[in-house]
Amino acid sequence: MMKVEKQRSPLHTLNQTFIYSAPSPGTQQTEISSLAMDHHLLHKNAKNFLDTYSLRQNRLRLQQMAKDICGQDDSTAALFLPLFHIIQARIFPLASLPTMTSISSTLFQLSCPSLTHRKLHRSSSIRCCEDTVGRPRVQLKHPESNGLATFPEKNLTKVKLPPRPRRIILVRHGQSEGNVDESVYTRVADPKIGVTDKGVVEAEECGKRIRKMIEKDGAADWKVYFYVSPYRRTLETVRNLAKAFERSRIAGWREEPRLREQDFGNFQDREQMRIQKAVRSLYGRFFYRFPNGESAADVYDRITGFRETLRSDIDIGRFQPPGEQSPNMNLVIVSHGLTLRVFLMRWYKWTVEQFEGLHNMGNGNMIVMEKGYGGSLLMHHTAEELREFGLTDEMLSDQEWQKMAKPGELNYDSMMTGPSFFTHFDDEKEA
Repeated sequence: MMKVEKQRSPLHTLNQTFIYSAPSPGTQQTEISSLAMDHHLLHKNAKNFLDTYSLRQNRLRLQQMAKDICGQDDSTAALFLPLFHIIQARIFPLASLPTMTSISSTLFQLSCPSLTHRKLHRSSSIRCCEDTVGRPRVQLKHPESNGLATFPEKNLTKVKLPPRPRRIILVRHGQSEGNVDESVYTRVADPKIGVTDKGVVEAEECGKRIRKMIEKDGAADWKVYFYVSPYRRTLETVRNLAKAFERSRIAGWREEPRLREQDFGNFQDREQMRIQKAVRSLYGRFFYRFPNGESAADVYDRITGFRETLRSDIDIGRFQPPGEQSPNMNLVIVSHGLTLRVFLMRWYKWTVEQFEGLHNMGNGNMIVMEKGYGGSLLMHHTAEELREFGLTDEMLSDQEWQKMAKPGELNYDSMMTGPSFFTHFDDEKEA
């Protein structure tokens, strides 16, 4: 009697033939069989893999990527997506997304023979690459090569982006217990310091001023969305500030840890803080790091991450209520004095010298970025007000340009992008 050999599954074949050699020195080959699961288990644990190995962008973008690969089939995408995450997180952590997509698509076809009749999309047509703000990169044939040209900044796709917010409003928290008595910092953790009665009033008055400013636009569908530092004084400020708005006017809020105050080093001894601040003045306000704490440069690094998140939120309309696409959304960021100055520095690409010339805004006060792609401070504030805040004539000139700036444009007359930084041009003029 002839012995019939049991047919082996594509997964078994895959386990035996597909072996990956890790890129670290002296590493051993790792069989993919330890990660390749049967289809039922992949489907059952899809949510767990999503939660554990999610990439930088949100789940919806990854689901769309899986649908693109699997021919717009939702059930097929549900099987494919966790496999993509396993491979990305465990096997090829340094691989680019296009490479990951190609590998994952190949493995998926091998492990799902019943679906091989489907016409899978070619990897070159999958929009899986994104720029630093979360927008899909546009891939076009380079005129002089067979490669792909990538344009991460401008949106060259035909997909219509959501309306940009009408303005971004930066608010410093109301008067805190630490603003009145610095000895509070020696016995109360900085994140737990709340506002005073005066701080409550300042927050309420700020909310009224914001509402009055918004209502001048005459739009009927305006709303506000809040980003707030997790410190007690900022949370109390936003709660009292929001009293000026009905429920229907508040689109939502988000606690954002990257908006927290500069860390001055746990419980703060008054005499030591006096000495440290004197040393900071000699060393430089931006680069000096407090013992067990942060420098303004450290704050700059985390604010850079928040800025990218904010731009991504703007580009995908995350703060827009479902089904609504209103151009009359107002973003309110409630934070701390230095943090807000660093935010402005990062947003407008100000230099360290320009940052060190800025002053704190008062408790419960606001500074408004309005209109233009980057938002101009001169739309709401006078030049004199901004000079008191610390802006120079060159910075004011850039703010004037920002009023009408369009996406992708650079101000070539600005010191940050123009030639005014270089001194040898003055020698040429004299010659």
